[in-house]
Amino acid sequence: MNHLLDITTSTLAPSCRFWHGTLASKTTAQPKQMLILFDQEGNPECRLVREVLTELNLDVIVAPCPAGGLNITKFKSVFNGVSPPMLVDLNSPSVTKGAIEIVRYLFKQYKEMQAPREFAGILKSSLTSKLASGVRFGAGIKARPSQQPDLPLILYSFESSPFSRPVRERLCELELTYILINLGKQQFSDMGPANFHWTLKTYRPLPNTKRDEFFRRHGNVQVPYLIDPNTSIEMFESKDILRYLQQTYAV
Repeated sequence: MNHLLDITTSTLAPSCRFWHGTLASKTTAQPKQMLILFDQEGNPECRLVREVLTELNLDVIVAPCPAGGLNITKFKSVFNGVSPPMLVDLNSPSVTKGAIEIVRYLFKQYKEMQAPREFAGILKSSLTSKLASGVRFGAGIKARPSQQPDLPLILYSFESSPFSRPVRERLCELELTYILINLGKQQFSDMGPANFHWTLKTYRPLPNTKRDEFFRRHGNVQVPYLIDPNTSIEMFESKDILRYLQQTYAV
């Protein structure tokens, strides 16, 4: 797909979801052991779970399960035909299946509250999430032949980011397990692109947050940002990351 068209439709997708998965909690602490999400990027139910993970500011290990791939075959074999999403929380420990139950679990376990109305109304959410999948023409659903690295990749992202979505889709299609570090927006001045913020003062993220740590290291908060410990590569820009993933891991 042409990169401009790719980013245009990737911008339409979160618009269908009213930009859920943009804002992040200011207070949620990361659990001792990282959550594991069996995920299919283009799946409407999986999207609902990832939105909540962004909004609760929770990082997660993503185990991609694209259709026709080896991971989904193993997954359905082990879990008796269950389809993603499925969340494994080694801190409880617990295994939670399906968007409705996962959303309820995440709010109860990590926010100590019932899921808000917009997430409790899962049918309405599912319809707009299906529309968001439709505008992406099936990206992030079917597996592509790939070679697997020894170590998981690391991706800084947040769910509604139009530039991050194509990268997550490609990671899913190539069945590349990755650690997803959510950098959702936590204050009004975080809004806008990386080089422009809605503040007249010198921009600073909230102190002692993941965004603040990223800002101190890079001088801005821009996603996607990919780290590949297998090759010692670190890079910004979705177009460059997509090219790198294709050249390095596609067969």
